This record gives sequence, structure tokens and C-alpha cells, in this order.
Amino acid sequence: MGTVTSATEQPGPPFSRRPAAAPRLIATDLDGTLLHDDKSVSDRTVAALAAAERAGIEVFFVTGRPARWMDVVRDHVHGHGLAICANGAAVVDLHGGGRFIDVRPLGTTDAAAVVETLRDAAPGTTFAIERTSGIDYEPSYPPFHLDPGAVIAPAEELLAEGRGSTGPILKLLAHHPGLAPDDFLALARTAGGERASFTRSSPTALLEISGLGVSKASTLARCCAERGIAPQEVVAFGDMPNDLEMLSWAGTGYAMANAHPEVLAATPRHTAANNEDGVAAVIESIIAA
Repeated sequence: MGTVTSATEQPGPPFSRRPAAAPRLIATDLDGTLLHDDKSVSDRTVAALAAAERAGIEVFFVTGRPARWMDVVRDHVHGHGLAICANGAAVVDLHGGGRFIDVRPLGTTDAAAVVETLRDAAPGTTFAIERTSGIDYEPSYPPFHLDPGAVIAPAEELLAEGRGSTGPILKLLAHHPGLAPDDFLALARTAGGERASFTRSSPTALLEISGLGVSKASTLARCCAERGIAPQEVVAFGDMPNDLEMLSWAGTGYAMANAHPEVLAATPRHTAANNEDGVAAVIESIIAA
């Protein structure tokens, strides 16, 4: 097999070989992976995505973002128009204005139990609750992305019936002001891992908490099974711990050069950094082959 080469790549480490078999589906994370740091999609990447679709390769955006933050790639999803959002908690139709096709919620009882557990295990933790209708958060939760429609109240009240936004819970967000991000993740998994799935994608100590068994990988597997696509026919790209399961599940997984050290260590194939269009470089190589 030939090595991946492009204007931004060189043969040999850290860049790796093309997939062993012709893929039928490309699954890519967005932030830190497909998108540049300024959240733009380069012309090169736009062209590569379109070329993949013309070649009969489906492209799925698989992200931790909620549906309302998908405008950046809405014009670049072809064919099916679907995207996997909220770390696998939702499948949305971007051609249909972000309409929810499938939802895998975090139950209210489990969410409340996780809040109680993390308050005890990591005092100072603050929470936000992402639902299909929007996000609500606690008064001391960092205002990463202010939502003028958010309800601001203690998490226990936001989880009570009749309070906060409506609709199923896609994920619970937990922020700690002092713990190291990876330490906070390990602590939370130990304390509450029997009630929910914990991961992270932020450089800060911000955890993303989904229903038990919900992940990018498990929802991607469902979408592929519906299409008769085997894991060996999937090429996946990612950069953070919330991508690890997807990169392992796919027949061919690529870690970005800028990826978290754990992702780089666990993923044999690497490509160029997000700002150097590493996803496009691999797609170009696949098309050329």
C-alpha cells in the first residue's frame, strides 16, 4: 500500500497508510479536526468532501456540538443530509433545518443522580443541561456560549418537572474551576459511571455526560447498520477523548497531529493538523487511489 502524501503531508511518521479497503463512509469530528481553529471550513476541505460524495462515499459529521451550532457545515453535507450531534445523543437532518431524526436521551433520574454524585465527589462543580430545545445552566456556570433563551437556576430545579427548557436531555455539562481536565474525567467516571457515559472535548475541565452507552461510536454504528455498512468500510477522524471510541470502532481511524496525547497514542494512523487540512489530505489520497 502507498503512503498518504499531499502538500501538507510527508511519508512516514506521524502520517500513516491509506485504508486497507475502499471506504463507503467517512465519519469526521468538527472542532479540532475538520474545522480550522477559527471555525472555518477551508476551500480544500470543501472540495475534498464534495469529491468523496461524487465518488459514492457518504460523509457523516459526528460532533459534540448541538444541532443549533451546525450552520458552519450545513452547506457541506451532501446526499443524506444527516449529522450526528451531541456526542451521539441525536441524529439531525441538516437539510431539514436541523430536524431531529433520532434522539438517545439521558434520563432525568440519571441526570439528577449524576449531579448529586459530582457535587459530593468534586465540590465546586457547576452544571448546564442541554435539551433538544436549548440549554439552561446554573448561575455560576461559565458563560461559554450565552443563550438568551436559557433558564438560569440550580441544576436540581432545572431537572424538576416544569422547570427549564422542554424536551429530552441530550447531555449534562459539568464544569470544575480547579481540577485538571483529565483528572476530572477520571474522577467522574469512577464516581458515576454506572449511571451515564462521561467524556470531554474541551481544553478546560468541562465534562459532557450522556445516557449510558451513548457515544459517537454507538450512534455511528447504528447509522451504518441501517445502511449495510460494516466497520471495516468506515474511515473516521478525530482529536479528543470523545472521539476515541469512534476511532477504535471504525475500520480505519485517523488522529489529527494536534490531537490529545491519549488519542495519538491509541490511534495507529495519524494525519496533518486541523489547520493544515489533515482530513482533506487523507480524502484526496483515498480518491486518488
